[in-house]
Amino acid sequence: MDPDDLDPDPVTQLRAWIDDARRAGIGLSDAFALATSGAGGEPSVRMLLARGLDARGLVFYTNRDSRKGRDIALNPRAAAVFYWQRLNRQARLAGAVQVIGQEESMAYFATRPRGSRLSAWASAQGQPVADRATLDAQWTHAHVRFPGDDVPLPPFWGGYRLVPDVAEFWTSRTDRLHDRIEYRLVDGAWERRRLQP
Repeated sequence: MDPDDLDPDPVTQLRAWIDDARRAGIGLSDAFALATSGAGGEPSVRMLLARGLDARGLVFYTNRDSRKGRDIALNPRAAAVFYWQRLNRQARLAGAVQVIGQEESMAYFATRPRGSRLSAWASAQGQPVADRATLDAQWTHAHVRFPGDDVPLPPFWGGYRLVPDVAEFWTSRTDRLHDRIEYRLVDGAWERRRLQP
């Protein structure tokens, strides 16, 4: 893999690799690890699903009171990595994180299954809970509170967009001489270069 083999835009290239993984039958081909850090610099990482990927960046949704939401409020930068073992590929992005507006969050929330929308109301994501029965009772309360299909967007739930200023595409090679192509945003334009493994 050479820099000229890849699309000049890393988001377009990432979309192509996700599509390759989907065509190869890889389940959750849009799953990625998101790393954030809080005010003290302590890192935290978790798996998420990409819910949008376009020229503006990588979109994901969560409870804004979760660890990742609190981290982003204090330090609005993050890094993401996708890994497709069967294809011997990984891709990573890093950059600023923007809060997505309520209208866009509402539009996405409305596409979620009813049970998932109820779970958003029921779970204080990442907070301790006494036992499973308590969590189930919270979900039942949300079910009773919002009968039918009209489950509104919780005020504490919404989307984020990771706007990359650096990206890297990696393919595995024998003897650990892997191919690594890095993109950097310089004066509003993407530059590509090879990195040593």
